[in-house]
Amino acid sequence: MDIANVLKSFRDHAAVLSTRSFWAFFGTGLIVSVAYMDPGNWGTSISAGAEFNYDLLWIVWMSSAFAMLFQYMSGKMGIAGFSLAEVVRRKWKDKRLVFGYWLLAEIAILATDLAEFLGIAVALTLLFGIPLAHAALIAMLDVVLLLALTRKSFRPLEYAFILFVSVIGLGYVYELFITKPSLGLIATHSITPLLNGDTILYAVGIIGATVMPHALFVHSWLLKNKMKEHGHLDQKTMMKYHVVDNVGSLLVAGLINAAILIMAAAAFYQSGIPVATIDDAYRTLTPLFGSMASFVFAIALLSAGIASSITGTLAGQSIMESLTDFKLSVTMRRIITRVINVIPLLVAVWLNIEPLQILVYSQVILSLMIPLPLLPLIYYSADKKLMGELVNKKITTFLAAIFAVIIILFDAYLIAQTLGLVSG
Repeated sequence: MDIANVLKSFRDHAAVLSTRSFWAFFGTGLIVSVAYMDPGNWGTSISAGAEFNYDLLWIVWMSSAFAMLFQYMSGKMGIAGFSLAEVVRRKWKDKRLVFGYWLLAEIAILATDLAEFLGIAVALTLLFGIPLAHAALIAMLDVVLLLALTRKSFRPLEYAFILFVSVIGLGYVYELFITKPSLGLIATHSITPLLNGDTILYAVGIIGATVMPHALFVHSWLLKNKMKEHGHLDQKTMMKYHVVDNVGSLLVAGLINAAILIMAAAAFYQSGIPVATIDDAYRTLTPLFGSMASFVFAIALLSAGIASSITGTLAGQSIMESLTDFKLSVTMRRIITRVINVIPLLVAVWLNIEPLQILVYSQVILSLMIPLPLLPLIYYSADKKLMGELVNKKITTFLAAIFAVIIILFDAYLIAQTLGLVSG
């Protein structure tokens, strides 16, 4: 593609922002973007920044670029009229294979929801001083918020996500302003790959917290439903809207994700203060930067937990109704998920296991499960018979395949190191 065509494409997509129909469409990318700034990201990025300074910032940018492409492909499948899970069920004839796939997908949802649930509980503990076990029980009530926001349509939910993302984003603008990170180090470590046996666990955790399996499932499902709401729009117009919505929303998410690590590096690593828990991070901010820094930190964490928890619920609903014949209301599904996830959290409290470590390892599990939705997404989005005019271009499929291989290699390195097959 020559420069003239590139500039024309850029102008066409920029012009989308001036249309009223785009703003009526806007919001799906925002719902998905919250997956990239959820409490799992907080756990991995705070740990990575506090322990390794800015060394893993390049992983954040790399993961964000991967996620942007994968979510573009997932959303495109939705515009073509299919959810990813629905395509898997349609193409795979063996019901036992589909059922096994559904069980694995549910495990990924549970790992995601555990991090989000834990984030809400920890935020409530920090803000109100209540025991974590009690906060966990209160956090189970987020289903009420979900039901209130989705009673008639997803539009009120999209408006709520504007508020959630604004709170998280402004919170981290404030945190960066007061911690004054090094711009030189940020620039250097954004483009300097550093990886070894000590950092691989956190690198894989950051990938799992960014390229999240449930987000790949839910994006196609949300846009398939949105197609029904905006049936008057043709696919070409919808694709323009999707590109702007996807790139804009995930760019904001990537910046916030990076800000979490940058803040941790500037506030904790540079001060030489070990931070082993989210509670440590919260309480260390007060003597360093004042009580407002701690308060903003906790409020942003609570917003991240609630918003990402809602996205996780929608993802779980999309997987269940697409892959199985089970009929459960959103309420019942949410209750079941919450009851399951409160068990390991209460056990962790009883055994005095640090919540930050639970967050990190939950994200590592997610990274190991990324191929579950990613490989079918790459394969079927390149299927001309399925996708029609929206089929992937060869360069899109090629880049997606390269990105997938890189993620799998990271996972393989971590597994090999854990088994002692490679040294640090």
